[in-house]
Amino acid sequence: MAVRHGGGADETLVSPDTWHHDYALISRPGNDRVQLALFLDYASNLPLYPRLHEYLRAHQTPLLAVWGKGDEIFGPAGARAFAEDLPDAQIHLLEGGHFLLESALDEVTELIRAFLDQVDLGG
Repeated sequence: MAVRHGGGADETLVSPDTWHHDYALISRPGNDRVQLALFLDYASNLPLYPRLHEYLRAHQTPLLAVWGKGDEIFGPAGARAFAEDLPDAQIHLLEGGHFLLESALDEVTELIRAFLDQVDLGG
């Protein structure tokens, strides 16, 4: 049986151990209520989007978005949307799905390090 993992092309790149670990964590007593509350709270995000976009436009915050091209949970359009407010945003759509850190860790790590080398973090 194939493990569905959010749009990645090669399911062997996502370790089955990860699923067992996640299942054990999500199966803790009382966690069903926590997850349901989180799920129900997602609807409160949408009304906040205009404020987020206003902030991004006003402050031109450096932004790196590294996304899986095949992510079925957070589609690539979500990454591209940042460019509307942040013309200098670095947006990278990589081969992979929702578990991009499992399937493209080295590539993602290189992009993060390069981004951090470029931005002034005010420190």
